[in-house]
This record gives sequence, C-alpha cells and structure tokens, in this order.
Amino acid sequence: MLSKMDTVFRQPVGDERVLIGKSDTLMIWLKNIVFWVVFVVMTLIFFVFFILGAPLPPRVRHHTGVAWARSFLWLLKHIIGLDYRVEGTENIPSQPSIICCKHQSGYETLALQKIFPHQVFVLKRELFYIPVVGQGLMLMSPIAIDRQDRVKATRQILEQGTKRKRQGFWITIFPEGTRTKPGMRGRYKQGSARMAQTLQMDMVPVAVNSGEFWPRNAFLKYPGTITFVVLPPIPWNAGSVEELTKQCEEAIETAQRRIEGQGPFAAKGDAA
Repeated sequence: MLSKMDTVFRQPVGDERVLIGKSDTLMIWLKNIVFWVVFVVMTLIFFVFFILGAPLPPRVRHHTGVAWARSFLWLLKHIIGLDYRVEGTENIPSQPSIICCKHQSGYETLALQKIFPHQVFVLKRELFYIPVVGQGLMLMSPIAIDRQDRVKATRQILEQGTKRKRQGFWITIFPEGTRTKPGMRGRYKQGSARMAQTLQMDMVPVAVNSGEFWPRNAFLKYPGTITFVVLPPIPWNAGSVEELTKQCEEAIETAQRRIEGQGPFAAKGDAA
C-alpha cells in the first residue's frame, strides 16, 4: 500500500491523473530548497529598492511591490512548477472595486496583483513584525487592522479604505478573515460588504483552490495549476450588508465546489 507521501500528488492531465510517488519526493524537496534560497536573495535585493523608494508617492512605490510579487510567481512557476489559470476575466470591472477572495494560502496574495490592477490588502498588523517582509508590506500602503479589537478593526478598514480609494487603489479583502483548509468554509464576515456600501465600490468575488498545492504554513510547495475564478461583480447597492455578504459567500462557495479536488492536498472527499 502506498503511503501518504507516496500518493501525494494528483495532477490532472487531460482526462487522466498522474500519481507522483516516493521517487519524486526527493526532487520536490530539492526544488523547494533551491526556490527558498533564490527567494531570500531576491527579496533582500528588492528590499533595497523598497527602502530607496520609500519617499515616493504610494502609487509609484507600489510598482516595486508588484514587481516582487511577479518575480515570486516566476520562481514558483519555473523552479517548483506551480502556475495558475484564471476563469472569468471578463468579469473584472473597469473601475476600482473590492476584491473578495477565498483565502487558502499565500499564493493568492501574489497572483491577485497580476490578475487585477494595483491594489492594497486588508491585513493584520502583526505581519509588520516579520523582518524585511513586514517593512516591505508597510511600504505597500495596506489597510492594517487590529484583529483583537473588532470595533477598532472596522473603523480602521473604513478610514484607511476611504484614503486608498482616493489614491486610486483597488482593495483586496479575505471575507473569512483568515486562511481556510481546502473543502472548508469559514464564517464570512460583513466587513467587505460594509466597506463596499461606505465607499460605494462594487464587490468582486473570487474563488481559488491554492491550498491544494500550497498548504497553510508549509515549507513545501507542489507543482500543478491553481485555478482562480473571477465571478460577476456584486453592486454595492444591491442589498443590505447582510444580503451582500450572503451573495458574496454563495458565489464563492458555489465556484469552490466546482474547482476543488485538483491538487495533492484536496479535501479527502474531493480528491479524484
């Protein structure tokens, strides 16, 4: 009988699935080690440009962050073999909106910056304490919140969101508030809908199955193709905060069911 590591990968090829067994596990480890070494060196180089560009306007220095994200994606594709595809690009509005994305791994924080125009993320302030990366995040003008204080967090989202809208940014938020495992549904919070109505920005739901290839807090990333599904925008005035939140949740979770079961860490009942 094959062990969990022996049957770790189920990547679709046409109508068939290829099992990557134990003989390929060593190669996955080697590729990941090479990836992390190159990533650290690359990030340190970009950090120098971040510091040099700190005095520049937010929209100008934002280009450095996007370039870092694109480089990260390039490394994942060409070293690990992890790429992505996008369905529903015709649903991307022409005006800045609020991107409401399923959150399963760090991958979507990178790819969304390539799929959509310049954007800022709603994130927890604790990320600022990560050496180098945290300082880089601060220079990307995110909407930083204190997750321990819900009332304060809501105020921070609305105040900072208003400023970012004036600067011409899109806003990306993860409605469930944190990463969820493949096949799991978190509690969708009302912050994104409340922000949409306050700022009069439409909501764009996005489904993704990244956690099946890049598990939460995992050192190893696995080859394959992550799927993003950009769903039709939800107008900010299409209902109450509760109704907008429900529409967003149903749109994302319906799409999730269709794209689940493609990667090595798919939920057990979804793996084909």
